[in-house]
Amino acid sequence: MSFFNQFEQKFQKYAIRNLMYYIVILYGIGLVIQLTNPMIYWTYLCLNPYMILHGQVWRIVAFLVYPPALGSSTFTSVFYGIIALFLYYSLGQTLERVWGAFRFNFFFFTGVILQVLADLVTYLVTGSNLAMTTGYLNFSIFLAFAIYFPDIQFLLFFVIPIKAKWLAVAECAVYVYSFVFGSLGTRLEIAISLANVLIFVLLTRNYRKYSPKEIRRKQAFKREVKMMPQGRTRHRCAVCGRTEEDDPNLEFRYCSKCEGDYEYCQDHLYTHRHVTGEK
Repeated sequence: MSFFNQFEQKFQKYAIRNLMYYIVILYGIGLVIQLTNPMIYWTYLCLNPYMILHGQVWRIVAFLVYPPALGSSTFTSVFYGIIALFLYYSLGQTLERVWGAFRFNFFFFTGVILQVLADLVTYLVTGSNLAMTTGYLNFSIFLAFAIYFPDIQFLLFFVIPIKAKWLAVAECAVYVYSFVFGSLGTRLEIAISLANVLIFVLLTRNYRKYSPKEIRRKQAFKREVKMMPQGRTRHRCAVCGRTEEDDPNLEFRYCSKCEGDYEYCQDHLYTHRHVTGEK
């Protein structure tokens, strides 16, 4: 949307670069707290609307130290915790490279703000203190990653290769079950994590230009333009002969069914006769 693009141009200089690096440091601190004395988190750091409204405003940020994965024992907590830190650091860094620092900041902090507001509003309306953590907020990061990199493979149980899109589908199925049968706090966290992804997609409907394929295509185009002799055109339709100089908005594609490097404009890509070696 145009207003979001204007918003980005105005405030992108304030974006935190390498945001996930700092978030993972917070997760690491939270992992140490959970392994040594977990009551520190629940007593002084968790998202508690009553305590926030009575002066403990640091909880609005401090609740983020909750680590993304914990096991049933100290060993499994350390094992899965360290793997989760590396995983989410990689996911966050990749999304920041694809979107840019501002958009990743916007995505992450929108989820945080929505979660804090939901907790405060629920407390003011019902009087209930909901123990919200960062679990489903992290899921929104993975879901966004799966949207942009659906075919990236992960090793399930370190053995079974599975694509990100199927992991996301499985996670969504689990969260639908949790939403139906879970507590009010769980339902709010799930709704917020999904709403966060939906809001971001709606605000950046031209997200295709941030897809990995489009970024690689633009990078290849810039390299070829630098190497191209002056006066030469990069694209030429094999049917009508038009080039990018005839229309800068004209799109060109190669045909995978034609033998050789035959390129066609958008008007002839699906209507041309395929060139083959058959006589």
